Amino acid sequence: MASNPAVNAVRSWASDLVPARGPARRLAVLTVVQATGFGLFLSSSAIFFRSTIGLSAGQVGFGLSAAGLAGMLFTVPIGRLADRFGPRLPLLISYAALAVLFAAYCGVTGFAGFLVLAALISVCETSSHPLRMALTHQVFQEDERVRVSAQMRSVFNVGFMLGAAIAGGALAVGSRTAFYAVALITALAHACCALITWRLPAQEEAKGAGAPKGAQPRSGLRDFRFVSLALLCGVLEFYQPILTVALPLWIITHTEAPSSVNAVLLLLDTVLVIAFQVAASRGAETAPGAARMLRRSGLLLAACCLVFAVTQDIPAVVAVPLLLVGTAVLVLGELSQAAGSWGLSLHLPPEGKQGEYQGVFALGRGLQQTAGPFLVTALAVGQGRLGWMILAAVLLLAGLACPPLTRSAEAAKAKAASAAEGRNTAEPEPAR
Repeated sequence: MASNPAVNAVRSWASDLVPARGPARRLAVLTVVQATGFGLFLSSSAIFFRSTIGLSAGQVGFGLSAAGLAGMLFTVPIGRLADRFGPRLPLLISYAALAVLFAAYCGVTGFAGFLVLAALISVCETSSHPLRMALTHQVFQEDERVRVSAQMRSVFNVGFMLGAAIAGGALAVGSRTAFYAVALITALAHACCALITWRLPAQEEAKGAGAPKGAQPRSGLRDFRFVSLALLCGVLEFYQPILTVALPLWIITHTEAPSSVNAVLLLLDTVLVIAFQVAASRGAETAPGAARMLRRSGLLLAACCLVFAVTQDIPAVVAVPLLLVGTAVLVLGELSQAAGSWGLSLHLPPEGKQGEYQGVFALGRGLQQTAGPFLVTALAVGQGRLGWMILAAVLLLAGLACPPLTRSAEAAKAKAASAAEGRNTAEPEPAR
């Protein structure tokens, strides 16, 4: 009997979501465990900081902003440690430290302790992503890396949803004991991550190749093209504060849609990312392909901004479907942005500098996390339709700039590698 093409397509799509046996599956388990702890703590901590520790809203906001800055400052130095010792050891230490730090929240009674712990946790959490990307580069073959990264993002969303669901129960209790339980469960999750990292096969470390002898690639922070691409990817990652900050405020201040539709939009985003991130990542296995995906992301994100702008002051019966359509377009842009950013961050760094360059690339995400919420809110919510159009133009230009800048970065990388090879060839053989 002839096979059904639709059934085969569904089977292929479903099989792609499941990581292969071995390191990919271990990393998937690690990601789910970490995401569960992250979702649990992030979904409940701000409320518990106020109700249990007694911090004001201003203290919570200032403390988390200062912690975010501390995390950004340490991504590159920790990336350099990964280049020297391999990414697995710094990642293991990071997870072990997070286990201790989250447990220490049980002893916090004031703002000073909260600030110190939040900063240390931010340093470890912010560095964990570039360290995992460096580990992905080390453990997997070139044609596997983007697909594995996409699978990890899908399972991360599964874990985050599970953690957020558990957080709902903790918030319903709302007691100091519930806060301690949240902190300790999060600590246990990161202790499990440390154990999984430690149990990764030691021979996988041997896959990481150092820089060629005699070659001294420039510091990642001095690589203008790479830094520019990292910042452009950070601008395109404004989809995150658009979805979680600007859009909810837009709905309640500029549209006739009910505020409850925001939960539907967030759920739609999460489900689509889980289902289609892997499939949407095909084509980012090379730097030019990744750059084209970023260009597509800019186009889609600009389009979703224009759709959202139309929903101002129109009847809810029209606004709600448009909000759903706009969110679906945003998700398509989000999927392309994620895949494109992985492709560039994995393919453009020179040999022996993967950890440092991953730390540099994380600065783009830091731009999104620090400036994104303010900028998208000031434009979209503060300026209405005009603000959405300005935001669309910014996203469009960011996407269009990625392909030519990537070509320039690849040419510069090839030129540097050729020069290094020439220096190595010119060096005389040592006397025997």
